Amino acid sequence: MEQTSADVAMWNQVLLLHTRIEQELTKAHRLHGLGLSEYRALSRLAVAEDGELRIQELAGAIGLNQSSVSRLVVRLEEAGLTRRATCDKDRRGVYSVITEPGRARLAVIESLHNEILSRALNLAATDPALRDTVTALRDTRLGAPRDLVTDAADN
Repeated sequence: MEQTSADVAMWNQVLLLHTRIEQELTKAHRLHGLGLSEYRALSRLAVAEDGELRIQELAGAIGLNQSSVSRLVVRLEEAGLTRRATCDKDRRGVYSVITEPGRARLAVIESLHNEILSRALNLAATDPALRDTVTALRDTRLGAPRDLVTDAADN
């Protein structure tokens, strides 16, 4: 039971951290006319082979359901940032493909996105309620040995 309570407390810290960072990123993206989900879709497409993903793959990559991603893809297409393509092997398969204007738009906002993310994490690291969570996540990202991450979580 004690572990369950610790897990719930840890998860609540992760959610609080996520919410704060998402709010900061959303504000920054709105100023540039590109929603956070649209940014995430473009960033995943930009690194995908041939700049394309099936709609289902894109949904999984950005954590949205297929219906939401279908609407998102329509918005990106209308803005000229992506285009649709059919799968050569399976005509029922539909891909979303990033366009050159999409890559250009992504390049404009990507450094701002990364800067806001780092700033929000740094600010959260000064908050006593989130300091340990940020430290644990950064240690994991930096490849700290697993037992150090586990030991930090146990304290």
